[in-house]
Amino acid sequence: MAIREARREDWESIWPIFHEIVKVGETYAYDHATTIDQAEKIWLDDPCKTFVVEENEEILGTYYLKMNQAGPGSHVCNCGYMVASKARGRGLATIMCEHSQKVALALGYKAMQFNFVASSNEGAIRLWSKLGFEIVGRLPKAFNHPSKGLVDALVMYKWLYT
Repeated sequence: MAIREARREDWESIWPIFHEIVKVGETYAYDHATTIDQAEKIWLDDPCKTFVVEENEEILGTYYLKMNQAGPGSHVCNCGYMVASKARGRGLATIMCEHSQKVALALGYKAMQFNFVASSNEGAIRLWSKLGFEIVGRLPKAFNHPSKGLVDALVMYKWLYT
């Protein structure tokens, strides 16, 4: 398995992963009707960097890294991670999160923040906590889960310097 920076031609392989996750609507607050062009802008054009995880030349996961806030908050980055359903449970999210922290440090970021983690996404919360992220905020009933209804969204944060 290898991580590399995404190229424009990777979008054809990233889109099915993005579309599958957004369509289900359980983890990301993107509109279910996000078009392929809108998604490409969100995932490839707007972030500072986008990466893919490959195995045997097949893209199994992807993540972006971007500034969380400008100006006085520009030392904090934000990331989003997506793994193809067929590759889940293999540790790709861990690999991507650890990689993103190294990239963030190399780019001069001092902290990483996840702005909107659905409280129903227990696997992600467990993983982010295991990797040193703390829950620093709770937004009551901010995420409308398709089957659980209104659930809290969490803000998770990690200072990257020790």
